[in-house]
Amino acid sequence: MTTAVELAAAVRDGTTTARATTEAALAAVAANDRELHAFLHVDRDGALAAADRVDALTSQGRDPGPLAGVPVALKDNLCTQGVPTTAASRILEGWVPPYSATVVDRLVAAGAIPIGKTNLDEFAMGSSTENSAFGPTRNPHDHGRVPGGSSGGSAAAVAAGMVAIGLGSDTGGSIRQPAALCGVVGVKPTYGMVSRYGLIAFASSLDQIGPLATTVADAAACLEAIAGHDPMDATSLDEPAPRVVAALDRGVDGARVGLVAELLDGAAPDVVVAVERAAEALEAAGAHVAELTLPELRLGLSAYYLIAPAEASSNLARYDGVRYGLRVDAADVQAMNVATRTRGFGDEVKRRVMLGTYALSAGYYDAYYGRAQRVRTLMCRAFATAWERCDLLLGATAPTTAFELGAKTADPMAMYLSDVFTIPSNLSGEAAITVPFGRGDDGLPIGVQLLGRARAEPRVFAAARVLEAAA
Repeated sequence: MTTAVELAAAVRDGTTTARATTEAALAAVAANDRELHAFLHVDRDGALAAADRVDALTSQGRDPGPLAGVPVALKDNLCTQGVPTTAASRILEGWVPPYSATVVDRLVAAGAIPIGKTNLDEFAMGSSTENSAFGPTRNPHDHGRVPGGSSGGSAAAVAAGMVAIGLGSDTGGSIRQPAALCGVVGVKPTYGMVSRYGLIAFASSLDQIGPLATTVADAAACLEAIAGHDPMDATSLDEPAPRVVAALDRGVDGARVGLVAELLDGAAPDVVVAVERAAEALEAAGAHVAELTLPELRLGLSAYYLIAPAEASSNLARYDGVRYGLRVDAADVQAMNVATRTRGFGDEVKRRVMLGTYALSAGYYDAYYGRAQRVRTLMCRAFATAWERCDLLLGATAPTTAFELGAKTADPMAMYLSDVFTIPSNLSGEAAITVPFGRGDDGLPIGVQLLGRARAEPRVFAAARVLEAAA
């Protein structure tokens, strides 16, 4: 498949047109998505109109942007003006936002062409894209297996070659885990580097938007397009975002890499082998790799599944049947509210809202939510200590390759364990990337994960490029 960087260069120099690249992407969706179900909505007319605007700029001798004519897929929890945005929930079915998320506007300003909205676990709560109210997405490598989640639709769309770039959101691994299971690159930027304005919130202190792509260079180009301060987001870092494209070829000579035991604990043997091979590749490129243990990371899963549901219970209180979205009429306001939320929310969303409400309730706040926040602080301190010895950390992205559809839906804890290696960097707010690195014993993709300190994206991307070349 032609990369996003190559597509943009061809459009900018007139070798091809944005309309041609867009029509090719729309044809690929039409040919493949009936089986995969990566998309919830395809905006054919809007995409072609955007492509024509890019071509008009090119014909006038003006630069349409670094992602000129590149088809992109948007996770359906990113608001898009005039386009249905559901977060894969019945409670928002048919809702059309009056504005677009900052990242969407920035992609369009860079010349990219949004062609549609992709499937996800409802409100981004899940690890398999089976919790969608509109049916599951399938893994392009094996249609009987999950693509991961919650950004499974975007990961599948990129892996299947329908688009060059997808956007996802990562609250506990929801970009990196599906990227690993689908065999693509996935990035969770430093918290605050990418605006969350227009992202339908799950857990506001953890959510971060980032790219999924077929190559590290494509992911870097996308990240540069969407990153940077946004006054519409109170948590946005008020400083220029680091430049990552220029850092891609810096290599890892002299870099100190920690191979983290806790980011391998419980992983399948073929995943462990892949990570060990990745460590060898970094050493061959000049890095100094040493084994490292961070015991605090073992507490991440427990802390996350108190903090994230607590924030979700607050964020999802707005879906009350009064202001927008689904409304189920009843005898009084309270009954209407209960009926609306009962019908509108799926099982996993209800489970997390109830868990979060319990953790925040009087008499339990300190025992659960307060303690989880203290654990979060311990993890941040553990990372800070690690950065005194290391420039980068290495581990597995997911414990296994893609599992079968339905294999974990009856066991929430087994599903939650799919994110055990990705959650720590969400809790710390630091940078992370997953890169495809070989295949498992079942022939399915394996991803390896690189972690960096906050705003260390240039170093993280340079190391990822080394692994990509070695793979």
